[in-house]
Amino acid sequence: MHNYGIDIWANNNFIIDDAEVKLNYKSNPSLLKIVQEIRANDVRGPILLRFPHLIKKQIKTLYSYFDKAIMLNNYRGKFNAVFPLKVNQFPNVVNAITEIGANYNYGLEAGSKAELILAMSKIPKNAPITVNGFKDEEMIRLGFIAAQSGHKITITIEGLGELETIVSVAKECSLKVPSIGIRVRLHSAGSGIWAKSGGMDAKFGLTSTEIIEAITLLQNANLLESLTMIHFHIGSQMSDIAPLKRALREAGNIYAELKKMGASSLNSINIGGGLAVEYDQHSHSKSRNYSIDEFSSSVVFLLGEIMDTKGVAHPDIFTESGRFIVASHAVLVTPVLELFTQDYQEKHLHFKELNPPLLEELRYLYEKINEKNCIEYLHDALDHIESLFTLFDLGYIDLQDRSNAEILVHNIIKKSLYLTSSYSTNELDKLQASLQERYLINASIFQSLPDYWGLKQHFPVMPLHKLSTKPLRAASLWDITCDSDGEIGFDAQKPLFLHDVDLDKEEYFLGFFNVGAYQETLGMNHNLFTRPNEYTVNIDEDGYKLANSIDSSNILSILNNIGYKKDEILTKLKSDLLQSDFINEQAKNDTLAKLELFIQQNGYLRTIN
Repeated sequence: MHNYGIDIWANNNFIIDDAEVKLNYKSNPSLLKIVQEIRANDVRGPILLRFPHLIKKQIKTLYSYFDKAIMLNNYRGKFNAVFPLKVNQFPNVVNAITEIGANYNYGLEAGSKAELILAMSKIPKNAPITVNGFKDEEMIRLGFIAAQSGHKITITIEGLGELETIVSVAKECSLKVPSIGIRVRLHSAGSGIWAKSGGMDAKFGLTSTEIIEAITLLQNANLLESLTMIHFHIGSQMSDIAPLKRALREAGNIYAELKKMGASSLNSINIGGGLAVEYDQHSHSKSRNYSIDEFSSSVVFLLGEIMDTKGVAHPDIFTESGRFIVASHAVLVTPVLELFTQDYQEKHLHFKELNPPLLEELRYLYEKINEKNCIEYLHDALDHIESLFTLFDLGYIDLQDRSNAEILVHNIIKKSLYLTSSYSTNELDKLQASLQERYLINASIFQSLPDYWGLKQHFPVMPLHKLSTKPLRAASLWDITCDSDGEIGFDAQKPLFLHDVDLDKEEYFLGFFNVGAYQETLGMNHNLFTRPNEYTVNIDEDGYKLANSIDSSNILSILNNIGYKKDEILTKLKSDLLQSDFINEQAKNDTLAKLELFIQQNGYLRTIN
């Protein structure tokens, strides 16, 4: 059984049972069965499945490991966490986070005015809100309104100009002043694709000189008691824990120095995000070199050690690890529409009464190949096809002969791979990789997996079924956009092998896992393909229930959303059609009905004929 590295990336959330991918939770429902139930209602195109119990699991894991580290290290500060809304702002995610997180006082982080309004409307009063990113006066005033409304809000300043605005607003209004945080620009940089978030050239944060100026500014404005937090962030999806340890030492010492400078209300260090999840599905290539246990223990131990050395009280610890919380909860499922070598099937062979000798030889090889002779016959077939191509170029065989030769050789190669599937040779491995099958998936990579397109970020992918059969086709995945970048190519270092299926006889579904972070917020409507149909799956001991379904936008709505007037479009289409000639009234009515049907559907394909 080929398990597609499920023991590496799935974190025990999914299992393979009875040749299918199933949820490793309560009644263990099959992903395939869930998808088939949804598709029974004529849903086509990609499907996004949400599993809120996985959000609950991650929140519980984050808090329990930090609480354990605090206890084991005799740490005297508290642990707090906020979810960065930029990671996934969609209602079914935020609602699950706030409902589940209420038991932990799990908060929200906002990086824009819209996100701040959302946080203020969703979060309980006893849970924290942190505000990061660049801010104008309006956004800062929103922070004051949040504080006045009873929210535990901290505005993190990214520059001295923002602090000057806070001082100005505090002077002229009678609203409660929110807590203030300072983003520090560390010398330490992170690791991985997003490492540029840290270091001296980072986009955000105050230098040492600016921090000292900020303290003076707060003292002069009698607002130093509002400074409660320092914040740093050295990058999302940190692959290596060593840079974090360096950053903790640097930030911890800055915190201790500020306390000695008179910042008596300073009580928290926000270590930002960066807690990585495992995306790789090959044992030789991992996304991270640490566990949540090591991560939490390192943070707590190092901060405690620094504060003890400096004679400073242990600060409360904040994290903003959003990817860790939501990546695993969402699975993108897409049907395969076509295998590009499907034309190489036996049914397309059309022999003549008299065929070229080399073609007859290929025919013999195909009929007589077996486990003992397959390597020899494979070599003969590859030699013959080159000769037949030459004969075609010289005009000695026709197009039908060439077609028959290509089909025969393709099937001889396939038979050889199956006959030798119990062992492998260098030659067969190279042949397998060079003869890739292209699988056309009913999805847009730009819409549903934008980080693959933009950053080549890998996502675990596997079939939902047929898992008792060894997959032998080296696979590249093509999406349905009209763009050559819409492809996940075969990578010999991280190979993907899929099954050889006859889509005329059976359906074939692929699941993309750990897609719950950033992909929806970054997805683009390239070629006007919009978000897939979405379902929340609630699982109990007796089965599962589908909830919170959101349909993919229909074609008219897509056009309306980018500024076109859907009524004008519909009127024009009908007008042009009615002015044309029809054989009879029935034909006209049928065509109008089809037009109405087509424009009320989403833009994804229904089938490939």
